[in-house]
Amino acid sequence: MKPKKIDWSVLKRYLPYLSAFKKEICGAIILGIASGGTSVYITYQIGQAVDQMLGKNEVDFSALYHILLLFASVVFITVISQLFIQRLSNKIAYFSAGQLRKDAFTHLNKLPLSYYDQTPHGNIVSRFTNDMDNIAIAAAAVFNQLFSGVAVVLIALVVMLRLSIVLTIVVLVATPIIFFVSWLVATYSQVNFARQQEIVGEISGFVTEMVGNQKIVKAFQQEDVNQQKFEAINQELNVRGQKAQFSSSLTNPMSRFVDHLAYLAVGFVGGLLVLNGSQLVTIGVISSFTIYASQFTKPFIELSGITTQIQTAIAGLNRTFEILDQKIETPDAPDAITLKNVKGAVRFSQVDFSYTKDQPLIHDFNFEAAPGETVAIVGKTGAGKSTLVNLLMRFYEVDHGKITLDGYDIRHLTRDSLRQSFGMVLQDTWLFDASLRENLTYGNPKAEDELIYEALKKTYMYDYVARLPQKLDTVIGTSGVKISDGQRQLLTIARTMISKPHLLILDEATSSVDTLTERKIQAAFLAMMKGKTSFVIAHRLATIQAADKILVMDHGQIVEQGTHESLLKNNGYYAELYHAQFEQS
Repeated sequence: MKPKKIDWSVLKRYLPYLSAFKKEICGAIILGIASGGTSVYITYQIGQAVDQMLGKNEVDFSALYHILLLFASVVFITVISQLFIQRLSNKIAYFSAGQLRKDAFTHLNKLPLSYYDQTPHGNIVSRFTNDMDNIAIAAAAVFNQLFSGVAVVLIALVVMLRLSIVLTIVVLVATPIIFFVSWLVATYSQVNFARQQEIVGEISGFVTEMVGNQKIVKAFQQEDVNQQKFEAINQELNVRGQKAQFSSSLTNPMSRFVDHLAYLAVGFVGGLLVLNGSQLVTIGVISSFTIYASQFTKPFIELSGITTQIQTAIAGLNRTFEILDQKIETPDAPDAITLKNVKGAVRFSQVDFSYTKDQPLIHDFNFEAAPGETVAIVGKTGAGKSTLVNLLMRFYEVDHGKITLDGYDIRHLTRDSLRQSFGMVLQDTWLFDASLRENLTYGNPKAEDELIYEALKKTYMYDYVARLPQKLDTVIGTSGVKISDGQRQLLTIARTMISKPHLLILDEATSSVDTLTERKIQAAFLAMMKGKTSFVIAHRLATIQAADKILVMDHGQIVEQGTHESLLKNNGYYAELYHAQFEQS
């Protein structure tokens, strides 16, 4: 993969997040001026103190004590100023990064399902953890040094010009050299930092996937293979990281080398001026200038010292704004209709759809389901069964044609009202780490305990929940009570019942339960499906024999449709699938 260069223009996009803290920035500027001014003043007083020591037994102790007392007061002000600058800088950095994280997550919730299908989930998570942390750390480091550093440079420049123009020129010559060194190294290393952050996302995605599917890994004895893949990615991260860190780490020592040359030049030129009898340059002035030489270039050197953090943060900003640049789902039209009093009449009219333009999946698809009808969809893997569900829920938009619900084109309905009309039970169960009550009422937060327990009884989970110490308040998941895959599926079925949908979508909803329990749940399903238009995707044909209509799909088309009995009599594709299953069983 060819590494991408860092786009520094993202700094402009980050400025609005910083400008939200105008009071804190103004406070930091004032404190920075105070800190910078006192730092420069301390250096000036050091020179004054040196000039009070004229020679052996020729020390003006009275003036020296006064200077030392003033020195102590100024140091105290400097320390207090820097303390408050650090607090304000941390607030600006972490709160602005927090707002960016919030905006990114809000945007993430508005993205179409296709984004999640095409982007590794671990990579997305990495942007909210590693990248955001790097942004906050770098911003805090910059703000800690920015205001006081600028103040030091400006005030020191004025003071140096008043003390000696010649020595000031010596100091100023070093500054553009330091800038050039920093720019040269940054230009070389930025590509490595961008690629480093990409690999961090890749390794995060890989680890997330492997940890979440460790049972499969062990079942197929793929530990060694995965270890090799991990080591390959980790090695690339190691190599790229070393290049990035090494190239960036050159900035600080090279800048210090230039600074030390300036330090020596000040001493050399100052000494020549004193030997030539200059009245303006004293030993105290040279003492101050040797410190000013370091003090003037120190902000630039400190900035070069955090070049690694800055470049890592810029790479993180690029990756974060990549999320914000993704196109969200098409917003509902201002005149979009909020669906009410749903009856459940569904029609597909001349629908065309493909996930990628060069691979058509569904073409000229026509189908109609009457209100309250149970429609089973069967076919081999890749036939387009789940795609119909994705289109019906507007997870994907049709390329041509239209889908109507109760006569309304679903593109003219608000997404919320459309999706609230459906209850979904999928083959892949999902429960989050929280109490049973929170999980079960996810689609109906106002559900009362009576409704919850009724659903648990219908799904044969009531006795299990009743035996738990905290009943519905029991926490499940990684930090709570562990439940089996079958129990998870039963709970997701109960959750759908509690949401009281008008239409149902069941995608292999009983695939993780045993045959006896499946038969019991079928009765619960029939009760839940009564009067509701239901779409049942099934591979086990024994579970759909009571369906009002069975669609047999192949390559995105309906090749047969009818009742179970009529399809068997046709002795076609459905009959072949049915007999094959029962012969195998």
